[in-house]
Amino acid sequence: MLTFFIMRKVDKRNEVLPDTELIQQQMKNVSKLVVNEAKISQIYNYKDQKSFMNLLSFDKKALVVVNADVQIMYDLSKLEYVVDEANKTVRITNIPKEEIKISPDIKIYDVEESRFNAFKGTDYNAIQESVKKQFQEKILKSNIQANAKSRLISELGKFLVVTQSLGWTLQYQENTIGNLTDFEQIIP
Repeated sequence: MLTFFIMRKVDKRNEVLPDTELIQQQMKNVSKLVVNEAKISQIYNYKDQKSFMNLLSFDKKALVVVNADVQIMYDLSKLEYVVDEANKTVRITNIPKEEIKISPDIKIYDVEESRFNAFKGTDYNAIQESVKKQFQEKILKSNIQANAKSRLISELGKFLVVTQSLGWTLQYQENTIGNLTDFEQIIP
């Protein structure tokens, strides 16, 4: 009787999960924020000029040093999928778009201003908006987004491993995924 009780305890601890439960558990485990982070630094010269009847000019200028943390992330908790147990297929229906977050640390040095053209809060806001816009353009021209996409594909590859090891098929929308290269060709 004691042997039966011990055997029963061992069996409960080593329970085998059905394929669908195992796949859904893996999908939830990977549903975390995937982040690619970079640091970008830039020095800008800010200039503004106001003139009075095209005779007098009132200038203001500053040296602007920017250090920014840039994060590109995919919130995989927003990943949408359908598990078709009858056909042993997992179909990913929607992969969330990347989110770009720029956190600039702006320091302004060597400020020169005129009494009639002084720095105001709107100037600092304009500098910040200009910096963010220029950093967005820099990000688009760099390989930061490509690195983030590679990380995304790596995370999605975990689904591929689980489904293939269980003899299931993984699809993204209507395309069957057989290897990581398939993800690279399908994901924009």
